[in-house]
Amino acid sequence: MLKFSGKSVYKGIVLGPAAVLKNNDFQVKRERSEDPEAEIARVETAVEKAQEQLQKLYDKAVIEVGEASAAIFEVHQMMLEDDDYRDAISSMIRTEQINAEYAVAVTGDNFSEMFANMDDDYMKARAADIKDISNRLVRNLSGQEDVDFSSMEPSVIIADDLSPSETVQMDKSKILAFVTVHGSTNSHTAILARMMNIPALIGVPLDLDEVHTGQTVIVDGFKAEAVFDPTEELCRETESRMKEEQEKAELLQTLKGKENVTLSGKKIHIYANIGSVGDVGYVLENDAGGIGLFRSEFLYLGRNDLPTEEEQFQAYRQVVQTMAGKKVIIRTLDIGADKQADYLNLGNEDNPALGYRAIRICLKQPDIFKTQLRALLRAAAYGNLSIMYPMIISTEEVQQIYRIVDEVECELNDAGIPYKVPEQGIMIETPASVMISDELAEMVDFFCIGTNDLTQYTLAIDRQNEKLDDFYNPHHKAILRMIKMVVDNAHKHGKWAGICGELGADLELTQEFVRMGLDELSVAPSMVLKVRKNIREME
Repeated sequence: MLKFSGKSVYKGIVLGPAAVLKNNDFQVKRERSEDPEAEIARVETAVEKAQEQLQKLYDKAVIEVGEASAAIFEVHQMMLEDDDYRDAISSMIRTEQINAEYAVAVTGDNFSEMFANMDDDYMKARAADIKDISNRLVRNLSGQEDVDFSSMEPSVIIADDLSPSETVQMDKSKILAFVTVHGSTNSHTAILARMMNIPALIGVPLDLDEVHTGQTVIVDGFKAEAVFDPTEELCRETESRMKEEQEKAELLQTLKGKENVTLSGKKIHIYANIGSVGDVGYVLENDAGGIGLFRSEFLYLGRNDLPTEEEQFQAYRQVVQTMAGKKVIIRTLDIGADKQADYLNLGNEDNPALGYRAIRICLKQPDIFKTQLRALLRAAAYGNLSIMYPMIISTEEVQQIYRIVDEVECELNDAGIPYKVPEQGIMIETPASVMISDELAEMVDFFCIGTNDLTQYTLAIDRQNEKLDDFYNPHHKAILRMIKMVVDNAHKHGKWAGICGELGADLELTQEFVRMGLDELSVAPSMVLKVRKNIREME
């Protein structure tokens, strides 16, 4: 039995098999081969395996996101059959008498660079595809296989850390818990765990080479422990505790359909934060009044090129139609910082949290922004959709946004496409936007306070830096005073204000938020009923 302690980001307890995700960023070494034909045969085997993997990914993607989005896996399958690509690998193995892994990696780099330097935009976009299939072949050759989430039984995900790009590709129905060596309490993994109502530990000092997929593990979010190969007695005790937690969850279910109203009659909206179309089920399952934050950037992650207007329109329309008249607030592209898409070529920055991200990308690259806005305005004609713009620091930015929205309106009018200009609000997540919130309130329809970034920028603390978790204090007086200032300025101009950051689900502050006059709290779906219980029990 091996026991490890870490930091708990969601309290729960679970027992199940481990699925170990090892870091594939390993160095491919050049080695001499005495049998080139054997190395070429290894490549052929790796290609066949890659074709099977890509077919499974295609089949899964068709069901979850439709044929248009799944087509990328068909493209990858065709590229694996490309004679020039395959011949270049074989030729390098034979002429230089080297190992298959090195030949595939070098060929991938060469072809990727060749495509990137072409004038045609379509061919440029294929550079990332070549890199992707080459990496897949190298992984297959090296035995560094990905966990097959399509055939995996429900498991505890064990990893060094997880990026948003990785988690967006996971089958969430197969995840029992998360255990990561690194990461912070404000990382995307932590946010995802809270959304899914599953236990998660970060900062667990384990060696991924000492644990293996299939190994039995207990994740105890209450004790902040992960136990591998537990004794039969501990397994029985854990199963008993899991049953108790299930009974508590069933008691919360009795609050479904009830109002979010205090004993003295004060009402407040409780909405849910989600990251994909597939997460809408969590919203309905937990009886949220609407979606207070739809993170649209997850339509841009885990792929090799920008989503088209039609792809986005279909996703947004599906969400608003499924929510059947309940409010759906969609945040425009908030990429950058910890959420990277290689095909955007954002480049490396010394301080990405303070860099080229969110609305700054949209205003500097209006073509990307217009594509999303066209999809949003079209989808708004099908339900109760609102648009929210992130990382605003000035009134000039809002004016620039409105000019672009006007241009999009003209384009849709000229094309005869049905649309609606919905309610438009902004994220308040910088000290600058707090201090001018009285001016901003005159320009927009609502405020949504992003407490994660507001805390980071106010306290000058990188919320992704696990070394600073002890200093990161979202209860800081400065944060609470800023929230009160924003709410007061919104109400002064007849606008509503809510919170969509993680702080909205902090049960220690629910009563304080109601007293401040917040109109809405948007939380992880798993926290909706807990916050409702808190509100209904307070004076």
